[in-house]
Amino acid sequence: MNTLMRIVVLGLAMLVGTVQAADPLVISTGTDRATPIAVVPFGWQGGNVLPEDIATIVGNDLRNSGVFEPIPRQNMISLPTQGSEVIYRDWKALGAQYVLVGNIVPNGARLQVQFALFNVATEQQVLTGTVGGGTDQLRDMAHHIADQSFEKLTGVKGAFSTRMLYVTAERFGVNNTRYTLQRSDYDGARAVTLLQSREPILSPSFASDGKRIAYVSFEQKRPRIFVQHIDTGRREQVTNFEGLNGAPAWSPDGTKLAFTLSRDGNPEIYVMDMGSRNLRRVTNHSAIDTEPFWGKDGQTIYFTSDRSGKPQIYKTNINSGAVERVTFVGNYNANPKLSADEKTLVMIHRQDGYTVFKVAAQDLERGNLRILSDTSLDESPTVAPNGTMLIYATRQQGRGVLMLASTNGRVRLPLPTAQGEVREPSWSPFLN
Repeated sequence: MNTLMRIVVLGLAMLVGTVQAADPLVISTGTDRATPIAVVPFGWQGGNVLPEDIATIVGNDLRNSGVFEPIPRQNMISLPTQGSEVIYRDWKALGAQYVLVGNIVPNGARLQVQFALFNVATEQQVLTGTVGGGTDQLRDMAHHIADQSFEKLTGVKGAFSTRMLYVTAERFGVNNTRYTLQRSDYDGARAVTLLQSREPILSPSFASDGKRIAYVSFEQKRPRIFVQHIDTGRREQVTNFEGLNGAPAWSPDGTKLAFTLSRDGNPEIYVMDMGSRNLRRVTNHSAIDTEPFWGKDGQTIYFTSDRSGKPQIYKTNINSGAVERVTFVGNYNANPKLSADEKTLVMIHRQDGYTVFKVAAQDLERGNLRILSDTSLDESPTVAPNGTMLIYATRQQGRGVLMLASTNGRVRLPLPTAQGEVREPSWSPFLN
């Protein structure tokens, strides 16, 4: 797979393909089991049935992290809604290490949710809280409770209240395709349309403020980069160079945008200051340099290049210009993404002698590489801002879908999304 072709052609065509080969590396599933936790159905003091089950959403969130394993509801002996009703011996018998209970109370036109988390072994309360909102905010409240519980038990900020961007392509005949840029909860729920076009949309990317996105649009019959403000829908075109304009990536402070241009005849990495619109060339090589991704220092950019003969990942300092190769395992490594602590590099990887493309993670300190996906035509990995989960595009039953995986290898599941081919996922930063 040619890297330049991936930027322009793969997203344009949303091609269907089938490749079969043995898995070249052992898939990591973790060496110890996830922590058992009971998320008990929340009590409800109103009359009408609520449109969302908060406990189910919280349980799914915690499971998706790969850190926790919710106790099946049918196995629960009792259903307490407050701490005084928790019988610890029952939960010890089920093997639960923690129990989360809650109660939903009408408060005028709003709802008030009280929740508490208990350590079964010590029989002590470890977290309590209250969150409020309207009936249409039940998912927001559930994600908030999951975030609070996850951070309390792990010391890592929860990422369940974040959002995701992705692109769908629906065909209506041979030459009629509708492309849609969607924003949803991280788990695919509550999708809303941000943009529709008869021409392809590629490489959406959130700014660090979560209020702006950059993407590539072919609405002028050639690739150009646009920035759109999510709240107002206001759009501005930021590139109009000859040739390729692709792969936009925001700097950590949101003041700069890195992208790929072929304005000088060869695809290279450039950086634009979004205030002055001054443009700076970062790479200078006869090979294809593309798919930039910023380090959190705002000076380091990881990128894909075929300067070694086949696509591999490199990094450069935008001030010194020094370039260093990062990946050496396999004959194809592309689309780099860093974990929150910058100790792990997530990428699309192909092993020597094989034709399958999988999501892999490389330990940047030790150099070892793990396969994180169990599919074979994977693309566009994007990592949660806390580094515990990732989402990538792949194919399932002949259709482009999004898959969520925990970075510890315990969880892999398809996300519910709109109809059509689904591609180009991008995870938001923390939004609160």
